[in-house]
Amino acid sequence: MYSFEQLQEKLDNFVEKMDFLHQPLNLYEPVQYAMHQGGKRVRPLMVLIAADMFSNDIEQAQYPAQAIELLHNFTLIHDDIMDAAPLRRGKPTLYQKYGTNTAILSADVTCALAYEKLNYCDKEKIPALIKTLTSIFVKVCEGQALDMDFEKRTDVTAKEYITMISLKTGFLIAGALKLGAIVGNASAQNINTLAEIGLYMGIAFQLQDDVLDVWSDLKDFGKVAGTDIADNKKTMLYINTLENANEQDKQRLLNLYNTTSSNIGEKIKEVKTLFEKYDTKTKVETMANDYIQKALNCLNDMQIDADRKDNLHTLINQLLKRNK
Repeated sequence: MYSFEQLQEKLDNFVEKMDFLHQPLNLYEPVQYAMHQGGKRVRPLMVLIAADMFSNDIEQAQYPAQAIELLHNFTLIHDDIMDAAPLRRGKPTLYQKYGTNTAILSADVTCALAYEKLNYCDKEKIPALIKTLTSIFVKVCEGQALDMDFEKRTDVTAKEYITMISLKTGFLIAGALKLGAIVGNASAQNINTLAEIGLYMGIAFQLQDDVLDVWSDLKDFGKVAGTDIADNKKTMLYINTLENANEQDKQRLLNLYNTTSSNIGEKIKEVKTLFEKYDTKTKVETMANDYIQKALNCLNDMQIDADRKDNLHTLINQLLKRNK
């Protein structure tokens, strides 16, 4: 069993040292750029943590760890194009740096490379790993489709939003834990429990992102603040404020999200003021913490040695304190 710090060091060896500078360079150089922009590397770390919970040999876990990071970056490249995002992790987004057509093609090969990595795993585990990675892929696309649909609606409910972020964010994190558990020879029951833990973590992670998008700075968050408001994203902040606002403020919020403002900065400032008036930040943070507690409860109930849970406990608790 490895310590948390040792797993992070393993992760650096498994993911950070991947080299994509092959020919043709106009295809692979953007992949290299996207995969080495930094970031938290939470998902591949989860693969290693889950594998380490059930096995003393995690060398095989490097391949699904690489696969989940490749698939995650594939989704981010497409997300940035669809959202017209200028920055990712504090640097120009891929399509901004290399052009939209190149970004799309490089994203496609990034996805293909994710599946290619699984071929290096034990042959008897490859079908389950491919099935899991494919399920993640499908669920993320379904979540993105709902997210795009919500931009055109004003009646999105909290339940619908939780469903959307479960698909778009939750299943990616749940899948990372599931991939690691499969490689680590976990029982079916433990695999399912880890997937449930990951789903709760993913929901909490996205709710925290909603808050950070409004109340963090570029240096910490790596993205321009207020982009969700500028893009009329119906986040939990918007939904909760709309549910609790008086009629005048409710109409004002609806108008701000239904009109194209020539002064985006002023729109962000006014919406933020409405969020703060109804203490929505605190309410959404509380909601995120409730999901983190659900994850911890599931982990505590798992019938494995307590010390095998330590690294996942550490990671979940880090979510409580994240500011980026």
